[in-house]
Amino acid sequence: MTIFLDGILGRKRVLVKANERVLALYRGEILGIFGAGEHTLPNRRGMLELERHDVNRPAFVSAYEKPLFDRLPELAQRELTVFRTNAREVAVVERDGELHAVLAPNQKLTAWNAAGPWTETRVDLAGGLDVDPELMRRLTRARRLELVTAFMVNDGQVGLLTVDGTHQRMLEPGLHAFWNVGRTIQVRVVDLKRQSLDVTGQELLTRDKVTIRVNIAAEYRVVEPLKAVSEVKDFADALYRALQFAFRQTLGTLTLDQILERKVTVHAEAAEKVRADMAAIGVEVSAIELKDVILPGEMRDILNQVVAAEKQAEANVIRRREETNATRSLLNTAKVMAENPVMLRLKELEALEAIAGKVERLTIHNGTAGLMNDLVQLRDK
Repeated sequence: MTIFLDGILGRKRVLVKANERVLALYRGEILGIFGAGEHTLPNRRGMLELERHDVNRPAFVSAYEKPLFDRLPELAQRELTVFRTNAREVAVVERDGELHAVLAPNQKLTAWNAAGPWTETRVDLAGGLDVDPELMRRLTRARRLELVTAFMVNDGQVGLLTVDGTHQRMLEPGLHAFWNVGRTIQVRVVDLKRQSLDVTGQELLTRDKVTIRVNIAAEYRVVEPLKAVSEVKDFADALYRALQFAFRQTLGTLTLDQILERKVTVHAEAAEKVRADMAAIGVEVSAIELKDVILPGEMRDILNQVVAAEKQAEANVIRRREETNATRSLLNTAKVMAENPVMLRLKELEALEAIAGKVERLTIHNGTAGLMNDLVQLRDK
């Protein structure tokens, strides 16, 4: 009966749930926004239109948003909150204390007041692009990092901040975050600790036209980071090439024998030039050393033969010297025995003792005196 009566009177009963809001239009005009409950709305000729919204989805998205604010501004403000940023702003929107959205410049969010309460934090990008550390932690927890770029600078390092290709400042160790809206942000991390650089397998031609390969080492550290990255494309590569040139100058003036006979390092003048050139780009070079000299295979064989011949000659000299000393010693002993018969008799007894120690049994005839006489007669003969 009620439905029949509503049909005759040209009206319709609309039930709105507690979590809903209904935007109603009649004959193309906005009637209003209706909350939870039952509402009787005009519907002659079926010209009532209803647009239901679930406030659990906080954003208000409707084709009738602008007509609503134009025709019923008080109602719209009572039901909805509009967050809007200009060209130089970022807005952080929170819902009931929880981060809900981050608005980029020239962006808008319309939200149901019933889904709130809502709060807003605006960031003026003209005052700087840095993101507050606490806000950064909240953005990370909420996984709202699409407008943020973060960089980590470790101990012993420094970061060079560049915005749209222009250097801004140096960053100390720590986590740094920046708003990246409409900007190109880069941070180049430069290590300030002492480092080593090896130039390995560098081929050089000595003064006597022998091709060798050398390994070179140097220690350096960056003392002016901005100079080091702005004056040259790659400061480590610049040092590498400077070392190559310095050792070509040094070893190219020496023969292979000179290089092998003494510990060769870079000339003081060449080393000073390397240090001066690198200091001009903010790099301090300390030690410069020649680590290894590597010879071609055939040259190694020749040198091994030369060394072997030299050692053999030295061994022959030592052998002849020892033989001469032994002969001289025998001659001196013979002279002493010739002049002293007692000494000769002692040597004879030593010989007899040595012979007796090598046989199991020794038989002596005519007694020891006879033996001695025979030995003496043997010597006389």
